[in-house]
Amino acid sequence: MKRRDFFKKGVQGAVAATILPVSSMAAGEILNEGHLEIKKEERSGANIIRKKTLEYEVVVVGGGVAGVCAAVSAARNGAKTILVQDRPVLGGNASSEIRVHLNGVTHLKDGRPERETGVVEEILLHNRFHNPQESYPVWDHILYDYVTATPNLKVILNTSAIEATTKNDKITSVRCWQLTTETEITINGEIFIDCSGDGLMAATAGALFRSGREGKAEFNEKYAPDEPDGWKMGATILLSCKDMGKPMPYEAPHFTIPYDYKNAHKHRKLKHFTEGVWWVEVGSDKDIIGEFEENREKLMGYAYGVWDYIKKTNPKAENYALDWVCSLPGKRESRRFLGDYILSEPDMLGYKHFKDAVGYGGWSLDEHNPGGIENIGEPPSYFHERFVRVYEIPYRSLYSKNIKNLLFAGRNISQTHIALSSTRLQGTCATMGQAVGTAAALCIDKGVLPRKIYTKHINQLQEQLLRDDAYIPNRPSKDDKDLAKKASVIFASSTTSGNAKLLIDGYSRDVEDNIHHWQSEGLHANVQLEWDKPIKLSNVMVKCDTNTRRNLLMRKDSRNDGKFTNTVPVEMLKSLDLEVRVNGKWVKVAENTSNRKRLIQFSFDTIKTTAIRLNLKETYGVANIRLYEVRCYEA
Repeated sequence: MKRRDFFKKGVQGAVAATILPVSSMAAGEILNEGHLEIKKEERSGANIIRKKTLEYEVVVVGGGVAGVCAAVSAARNGAKTILVQDRPVLGGNASSEIRVHLNGVTHLKDGRPERETGVVEEILLHNRFHNPQESYPVWDHILYDYVTATPNLKVILNTSAIEATTKNDKITSVRCWQLTTETEITINGEIFIDCSGDGLMAATAGALFRSGREGKAEFNEKYAPDEPDGWKMGATILLSCKDMGKPMPYEAPHFTIPYDYKNAHKHRKLKHFTEGVWWVEVGSDKDIIGEFEENREKLMGYAYGVWDYIKKTNPKAENYALDWVCSLPGKRESRRFLGDYILSEPDMLGYKHFKDAVGYGGWSLDEHNPGGIENIGEPPSYFHERFVRVYEIPYRSLYSKNIKNLLFAGRNISQTHIALSSTRLQGTCATMGQAVGTAAALCIDKGVLPRKIYTKHINQLQEQLLRDDAYIPNRPSKDDKDLAKKASVIFASSTTSGNAKLLIDGYSRDVEDNIHHWQSEGLHANVQLEWDKPIKLSNVMVKCDTNTRRNLLMRKDSRNDGKFTNTVPVEMLKSLDLEVRVNGKWVKVAENTSNRKRLIQFSFDTIKTTAIRLNLKETYGVANIRLYEVRCYEA
């Protein structure tokens, strides 16, 4: 049959025109007419479910910011890794589905941040280069682009990890369900990381956990209730609106719950309404996971009730119309799994130093009130106390006390309810994610379990994190493999601030009032390192300035001031090259003319040299070039 006849008759007509009648075909037989292929198939429900089994070394469950940083770090450090995400996009609460700002240590008591570096900063910089329009749907795909470009890492979306299988107190596999393909996927692994928030995989493995609030006495927490109870901070629905330039009518949907403005606490402010309000939330003193759908329905009603009130009472809202309303509430709290250490309020307020510190935080103790908007007479959050400087997060809070090959990162770590009120911020969760991903890869490399990393290899874990541009408070790098520390001379062509020798002092940022940088006078400067005897060199690492005291996250209001930037950091180094001295002559071995990271790496064939020279040419906007660290390795 000719192609035009096929389109005239349609599929049924085309089938009828074939030689073999459809009614005479056996089940499963293929009918082929040119490009038309039809298969009549009869199947029972018993064999409709597709099944597959996958083998990986590290299995990361949960594709929020913590899970993304964990998976990328594990893969980069050599482990065959899979990331399992139950949504169609990555990012969790930071995704376009929920749109929570990716805050971390965003504002200490002095009002300034102490921004997270490492993997999460790379992601935020990637977004600045590829999403200058600051679109949330595009942000989803920026994350996807970044993560899926990582060698050694597989990502599967729309897939829920629903049950773990264990043997001898270790997880052997996790059973998953991929909704879009009706496929049951069993993933076998060696090390498992639960970054899913609710922690279903960890819970079904039998990992010990807590939920609710501890009483004051257990951890000597002054902001805890007198007696323990079941209250958990609730999930929130956000919305945004748009100025349409003309009066916009509004009619509330039938499920709207009127806003109880008469009894609302004075801190429930609606002055800045364009991006919604973060306090449209519902908590729980019972089963906050089991109640999620019931609470989601309530939250939809409350959100539209608040908007209805704004439209009726605020003249400034006359020309505004809803532009987006969240359908998936952003969660704050459910299970907290128990590790060898439970992080608590006194640890944080006392700035306790942990020898096994691998992450940090500094958001205020931001405990939302029990009941959320249903407890409307209370403030939406108590904001108990702000921090003067960052606090440390110990590695012992990031692995399970009783499941031997289980790590976790995010809001489900080993901590109290009051501690969670600060550590739950996504930037802080990112530091945990990078730590456990790196630890998991180290477990694979050493053939050990997570607890052994603490008892035998904690120094190596910390050194690798610092090498990969994570920040650990009160922990300078002591890497004995770093040849830069053995240089006999280090100097620069010009200096306006700091000293070139500070580039090998082990700190890769200024800490409080202590300078740990070198800064040039003008562009086209250079830094030179020399050794008394020739060294074998194949890798040079440079950490440039991205201004960690200015926030880089994407905001809905596109804020750009002394605390936030909505562009690529102007301080960042854009162009440089590397020369090595061989037999008295300078030889260029590497160049980067469009750098897009704080951590700049040059790798090349091993060469014997007595000196290196970094020629620093251009920034993204400032007049002077600032560096924080230089490292040199043979391999």
